[in-house]
Amino acid sequence: MDLLRSLPLGLYLEQPQTWLHKIDPRVKFAWLMSFLTSYILSNNVWRVLLVVILIVATLLARIPQRVWRQQMGWLLMLSFFVLAIAAITPDATGVNYQPRLPANEQILTQPANSNNVVQEETGSQKQKYSYVLFHKGIVKVTRRSWDLGVNLSSIIFTVIYSTNLYLLTTASEEITSGIESLMQPLRRLKLPVTEITLTLTLSLRFIPLVLEEVQNLFRSVMTRAINWKKLGLKGAFKLWMTVAERLLDNLLLRAEQMANAMMVRGFTSPNEHRVQWHELRLKALDWLAIATLVLFWGIRLAIGTKV
Repeated sequence: MDLLRSLPLGLYLEQPQTWLHKIDPRVKFAWLMSFLTSYILSNNVWRVLLVVILIVATLLARIPQRVWRQQMGWLLMLSFFVLAIAAITPDATGVNYQPRLPANEQILTQPANSNNVVQEETGSQKQKYSYVLFHKGIVKVTRRSWDLGVNLSSIIFTVIYSTNLYLLTTASEEITSGIESLMQPLRRLKLPVTEITLTLTLSLRFIPLVLEEVQNLFRSVMTRAINWKKLGLKGAFKLWMTVAERLLDNLLLRAEQMANAMMVRGFTSPNEHRVQWHELRLKALDWLAIATLVLFWGIRLAIGTKV
């Protein structure tokens, strides 16, 4: 069980360097916020389009399949199950919808002396409306349940994968410097911008350590060939509580070691020990990404707004 390979959350891909790596972290952060906010008050067409854009961007960047194949597969499977469960779940409206026209499709005509003119629609021009999309046995899919399923499944994939793609192609130092540059106006409000960015850097560095500790503890449990049937439910619960306690102790020990290492290197205060994390400079590729982002929001406002 290798969590660092099967579940690469928060890990940075150093090699190979793709064109996503070369984009300025501030521009990539703007793209990330666009993915995380553009689905608000949007229709399902736009939400599905966000999923397609993320998959196409991953393929065009030529990121190795070993990095994204398993994680994207799990996310797509999770999204599919969420879509299926939400689609067949009752929509909780509790209303029996009736067709708008009578069953015998009677045509109501007006007197000949009326000023209003009623034109009959031909059979090819009629658009039949059905609230129930699929109904067979106990399985019933309505328009509301289907929209809810598409909404939830697309949001889950977009939020998780867009964040992971950003962390995968952006080093923690670049993220820190980019966010610190964007937060410079907040210094006028006397907010601790440097402390916030330093805490963010440490948290990003700590994610792989957490995954490593979890992986080591799982391996230690599996190598002991424990007879789970003999332990029973109560014994298994006590064992996993012991493992969780050990995990917490190891994480606190890692945090203490990291704090001691910072103090030895003079990190007594962020304002007294300033580090130039990354040199930020907008290049031609960054301006192209900004122009594409403007086009992205233009399309969102044009076709993605929920009616």
